[in-house]
Amino acid sequence: MLRTVTATRYVTPLREGGSLPAIVEADDLGTYVLKFRGAGQGRKALVAELVAGELARGLGLDVPEIVLVRLDQELGRTEPDPEIQDLLRASGGLNLALDYLPGSLGFDPLACAPEPELASRILWFDALVQNVDRSPRNTNLLVWHGKLWLIDHGASLYFHHNWPDRDGPALAAVSQRPYAAAREHVLLPFATALPEADAALSSLLTTETLRRVVDLVPGEWLRDEPGFSDPDRVRYAYVEYLSARLEAPRDWARALEDIVRESGA
Repeated sequence: MLRTVTATRYVTPLREGGSLPAIVEADDLGTYVLKFRGAGQGRKALVAELVAGELARGLGLDVPEIVLVRLDQELGRTEPDPEIQDLLRASGGLNLALDYLPGSLGFDPLACAPEPELASRILWFDALVQNVDRSPRNTNLLVWHGKLWLIDHGASLYFHHNWPDRDGPALAAVSQRPYAAAREHVLLPFATALPEADAALSSLLTTETLRRVVDLVPGEWLRDEPGFSDPDRVRYAYVEYLSARLEAPRDWARALEDIVRESGA
């Protein structure tokens, strides 16, 4: 279960994020980076953030704690920026946040080269969830207490913006699409242990694990999805797609290994 907290103070916007996330304080005395359901990317960015983040955690990768955050529209009534006021008004109710990591630093591959095993596992994970946002320009990796932490997965799982046909052959074809962002991935030069990562990680994400993660998504974020009668049907579709992507032989994983070899890593 994810913890649910209530935002008590809007601290400051993080303007480097396209969806204008913010640092907030909550009633548990914690400080969080809040992602708004009323932002341009909408609730599907929150679904992707939650599902991908918890899958990464299940694979043993470091991800800040993810919490659900209740937001009162009145929280920003003293905020002078009309754009932020509009965002807060559009985001009343349940939102998502990651634990704020004070003193963390953005990852610089020139200053801190990761071990091949870790780099390979992160690249494999990003390929699984089709994360298009881990480039040298925007690594979405933080260094904190000597570890590499993964953040910002809202651009993952982009298949859910245009759900594939869910009959067997069509789903299998879509689910095995190669990882389009592989050549731009910041960790590509270090990921020299991909076959080992594929063997180790693919077995960890059982159907039961996928269901447990997808069941964490609040039903209100899944309602009124075109082509689905109720949130449970949407949850089933996420599990079905991810299960198909994990089925052997994983063509996308083999293609990823080819890209790593071609890169000279």
